[in-house]
Amino acid sequence: MNGPGGSADGELLAWLRLAHSPGLTRAAARRLLAAYGSAEAVCDAGAGGWREVGGAEAAQALVSPALDHADMRALVQAWLAAEPGRRHVVTLGDAAYPPGLLQTADPPLLLYAHGDLARLARPAVAIVGSRHATPAGLENARAFAQHLSSAGLVVVSGLALGIDGAAHEGALAGAQAAGAAGGGTVAVVGTGLDRVYPARHHALAHRMASGAGLLVSEYPLGTPPLRENFPRRNRLIAGLSLGTLVVEAAVQSGSLITARLAAECGREVFAIPGSIHSPQARGCHLLIKQGAKLVETADDILQELPALPRVPAAVPGGPAEADTALAGAAGPSSGDALLTALGHDPATLDALAARTGWPTGELQARLLELELAGQVGRLPGGLFQRTGAG
Repeated sequence: MNGPGGSADGELLAWLRLAHSPGLTRAAARRLLAAYGSAEAVCDAGAGGWREVGGAEAAQALVSPALDHADMRALVQAWLAAEPGRRHVVTLGDAAYPPGLLQTADPPLLLYAHGDLARLARPAVAIVGSRHATPAGLENARAFAQHLSSAGLVVVSGLALGIDGAAHEGALAGAQAAGAAGGGTVAVVGTGLDRVYPARHHALAHRMASGAGLLVSEYPLGTPPLRENFPRRNRLIAGLSLGTLVVEAAVQSGSLITARLAAECGREVFAIPGSIHSPQARGCHLLIKQGAKLVETADDILQELPALPRVPAAVPGGPAEADTALAGAAGPSSGDALLTALGHDPATLDALAARTGWPTGELQARLLELELAGQVGRLPGGLFQRTGAG
């Protein structure tokens, strides 16, 4: 959903209502989507349908006048049109929706994205840490990110001061050195994408959006830097990534929240040890005590991750070489084939990919179709399971 025009207007309005109606939880919105099949069908269902499927609170939230959402749509359309091809709205039903987020317990209904959308389809590692990093911590974040990006991994972080900024800088340098094979970087921010916070990173954000990077937010345009939004966005940093590296962190910090969320998603957690006398090392030492992998080099991370897949030749949703090979499998029976592969026990995405031989993007799209049809359920830890309807 990359720009205004035609029937896309109604679809965009419907998704904005579902994503940004005060009082409508994401869980209730997903129940409505599963029941009615599309955002527009949900909005057409009326108060009775909303109450029956989503509950009284969901119905009350959607009954509210849609005028504000129409204004929001006009604002989004103008934002998209200002930079076609580099600004996007990616909804839960889009092929470009990040596969990693679909495996989490609470994926956002839509994402605003500014930059190279193809970064969402590549394997990624999060690098997070203290805003008040030491010089050694900043150098470690920059060096690890550059090495990982040169190896083809996207580096995900939060655009904050300190470790985050150093990680983005290193990843851009790695992508420049590696060319098309470089991973680049993704910043998940806690504001609307028409704002940059902190202001000191305005130039860095511009370099990302115009080059080998992508800025992502689940918050509507115009959202200021509210304190409560930043811990909430950490689940997206963890969900987008195969693993999370904590470079420096205090025991009570957002970085440890991200590491915990990564572990809950079934992702790897890595930590760089430091001096026993440094407060910024205590969070990393706690993670190592709890089972995080101690790393000394970026190669330690690469050895723990699965072999990197071939970088797709096109952005998600575009034509790809795999389309021809899958042509025979993409018919009406593909859902039945996937249910057969799933069986009746919970299974991870990797297990299903091994059983079916399908590319991850195709597999995620079919799982989403089955989920919206009520035949597959999403469990904590990145697991999928057949429901009674399947």
